[in-house]
Amino acid sequence: MTVDPIRPADPIRPAGAATTAAAAAATDSPNPWVAEHIRRFEETAGQPRPGISDLLLTTRGRRSGLLRRTALAYVRDGDGDGAAYVLTASNAGADRHPAWYLNLEGDPAVTLQVGAGTFPATARRATPAEAERLWPVVVAAMPSYGAYRAATDREIPLVLVTPTGS
Repeated sequence: MTVDPIRPADPIRPAGAATTAAAAAATDSPNPWVAEHIRRFEETAGQPRPGISDLLLTTRGRRSGLLRRTALAYVRDGDGDGAAYVLTASNAGADRHPAWYLNLEGDPAVTLQVGAGTFPATARRATPAEAERLWPVVVAAMPSYGAYRAATDREIPLVLVTPTGS
C-alpha cells in the first residue's frame, strides 16, 4: 500500500488560491478523454453529463509551478455555501495517484469551476473517519468508483475541497 503524501485534515500550506484569471490561463489535462470532458463542460455551461455532478479543478503543478486543469465528478458533503466538494483520486483504478492529487501536496490552494461559477478553494485529504462515511455516498453517485477501488491495492484518497473563507 502506498503512503499518501497529503496529511489528513491538514492543509500543507496556507491557502494562496489562484485567481479566476489565472485559472483561465491553466493548461488542460493532456489525457484526451479528460480534455474532451473539459471541452464539453465549457460548451454545456458545466453540465457535460446529465445526472452527474462535474467540476473543473485547477491546481498548481508541483514541479513546473504551472496551473493545470482537469475535469472531475464530485459529491457534496454538508449544506450551504461552505459545504465541501468531495473528489475521488481514483485515476481509473491505476496503481498510482493522479497528477492533480499529487499537485495538492505542493499547494492545497485550488480554483474550482462549478457550472458557470469559479472560486478559490482549499483542498485536504479526508480523514479515515470522513472517508469511511463518504465512500458509500461517492459510490452511489458514481458506481465505477467501487470497481476502481477493487482494481488496485492503492488506497484511493477522497479529497475535500472547501471554498476559501468558508
